[in-house]
Amino acid sequence: MPKIPKHIAIIMDGNGRWAKRRVLPVTAGHRAGAQALRKLATEAEKMGVKHLTVYAFSTENWKRSDSEVNGLMRLLREYIQQYIDDSKKNDMRISVIGDISRLDEKLRSQIIELTEYTANKRGLHVHIALNYGGRDEIVRTARKLAIRVRDEAISPDAIDEAFFDQHLDTAGVPNPELIIRTGGNMRLSNFLLWQAAYAEFYATDTLWPDFSVKELIKAFEWYENVERRFGARV
Repeated sequence: MPKIPKHIAIIMDGNGRWAKRRVLPVTAGHRAGAQALRKLATEAEKMGVKHLTVYAFSTENWKRSDSEVNGLMRLLREYIQQYIDDSKKNDMRISVIGDISRLDEKLRSQIIELTEYTANKRGLHVHIALNYGGRDEIVRTARKLAIRVRDEAISPDAIDEAFFDQHLDTAGVPNPELIIRTGGNMRLSNFLLWQAAYAEFYATDTLWPDFSVKELIKAFEWYENVERRFGARV
């Protein structure tokens, strides 16, 4: 096995194109993508990955058609319930990053149930980004800290990078070493903008529903040959 990063993040792109190529509705692509995630998470845990962050629904995805958004929400409810059922027989911990206040009440309740039920699990920690945007996360964090400064709970001088980091959605989670984007595009799409500062970026033309364990191993083999300098010289 190649060197395994402890934290990988994935921009799961290509569900719609996968469905279009098969003359299927876009919801079929999203369903195939959700199934691919379940399989990959299980295999990633076996390989020694400790954290897996996946971009499930962005703050910009609300701009899509009502039918696609509604289909995605139904699928999210279905698969969150599936993760609740799965958690009774595995050791994965599931948490959600993003602003879930815009999600419907049933989905929010499922998320709370899932995160509370798996809070003490010690296996792979899966972070699902729902209604998440990197800029939105930074703005929400800045607003929280501004309120604390206004209320004289903290001094402005107390706010440095480490302090700010501990108030993000990902507080206490190591930054990803490797970000994988499927579907052939080369952009972050507002994903983990703060946390990705020194992540390695791997892009593949493979559409997300087709991203198998073999594809993951290819990404790890590529990562193994990267020299990580963090701005220094070796």
